[in-house]
Amino acid sequence: MGQKLGQHFLQNKEAIEKIVGLVEPRRGELIVEIGPGEGALTIPLAVVCKNSEARLIAIEKDRRLAGKIDFAEVIVGDAIKDLAEIVENYQLPATGYKLVGNIPYYITGKLLRTIEGLRPRPVKTILMVQKEVAERVSAIAPKMNLLSSAVQVWAEAEIIFTLGAKDFLPPPKVDSAVIVLTPKKNIPANLKNYYALIKRIFASPRKTLVNNLLANSALRREEVEKVLEKAGIEVGARGQNLSLDQILALEKLLY
Repeated sequence: MGQKLGQHFLQNKEAIEKIVGLVEPRRGELIVEIGPGEGALTIPLAVVCKNSEARLIAIEKDRRLAGKIDFAEVIVGDAIKDLAEIVENYQLPATGYKLVGNIPYYITGKLLRTIEGLRPRPVKTILMVQKEVAERVSAIAPKMNLLSSAVQVWAEAEIIFTLGAKDFLPPPKVDSAVIVLTPKKNIPANLKNYYALIKRIFASPRKTLVNNLLANSALRREEVEKVLEKAGIEVGARGQNLSLDQILALEKLLY
């Protein structure tokens, strides 16, 4: 069943210890593990949480696997659908909560959007994801992209370490990476407008920024070029060349 749900179970004990170390549970804190699988990460997490007087909850979609975990509180559910409700219904401590998980890689994009929408957001998120996706999430100019700009507007993203296929069972066809997301205290943008803008910026990566902004727009070329000049962006630039600050400047100038 785990394979049907896209799960690849982490076998590398050193990597597991590193992830547990990244969680750093504190007294009274809530730790939510997404997709505990067979419990390779959950078992050491449960020990550390007990020692630090933190609370551990695991969300597992596979009922068969969930039934095997008797050393932590388990919720049978779908993190994409149920995470917001769980956060809303649990009495969160003043220290907040953290998310951690070796997730099925195909849900990464949806899960990141889910986390962005959580209120409050987790004070720290540690995820095992496909290495290529981790690199896209943490990318900066000249490799800026839709995913990096969508995540970095609300969180700092950092790749901590990478793993090969041999570290998992069954082995995936791709390399993996552990990425840490730390939410920003203040988001200097209207997110609705910002997300609409980055979809325009990265609609056709090979086109110049000017041409992407002109598409389906009432703006004239000279108006767009003037906006770019105000934002300190070269007229011939492409979306990948932009810094986050430049995208934020465009959001303020265009909306």
